[in-house]
Amino acid sequence: MSKQETSCVCGSVKITAGSVNPKFTVCHCDNCRAWGGAPFFAVQCGTNVQFEGAENVKEYNSSTWAARGFCRECGTHLFYKLKKTGEYNMPVGLFPDTQGLEMVMQYFSDQRPSYYCFSNKTEEMTREEIFAYFASEI
Repeated sequence: MSKQETSCVCGSVKITAGSVNPKFTVCHCDNCRAWGGAPFFAVQCGTNVQFEGAENVKEYNSSTWAARGFCRECGTHLFYKLKKTGEYNMPVGLFPDTQGLEMVMQYFSDQRPSYYCFSNKTEEMTREEIFAYFASEI
């Protein structure tokens, strides 16, 4: 979980994450799959995240509890940020040198389409469980 640096595809946004948790999550919700064409594989980076070239980051309020960010220039997906805590979940692919990656949770498991399935044994949360968890922010 050491400090890591990365950037978007075009280099307009440079990111420094104070820590990257190698225990990553996967989200199967309709928004994540529409956003990237596949489930969203995310590492937790906490709140200690800095952006150089922040003027090139566009945020979209995707729910009452979170926003998504992407590069205005190349469209690289940069983050899913919880509004209440300011914690960043960032695409696993932004941090290719992360050691010990392990899938530990699948969100919106009941929205996982039938055309793919992971063999990994993980915890899972359904849409109903997610909405109950974030009920105070809706």
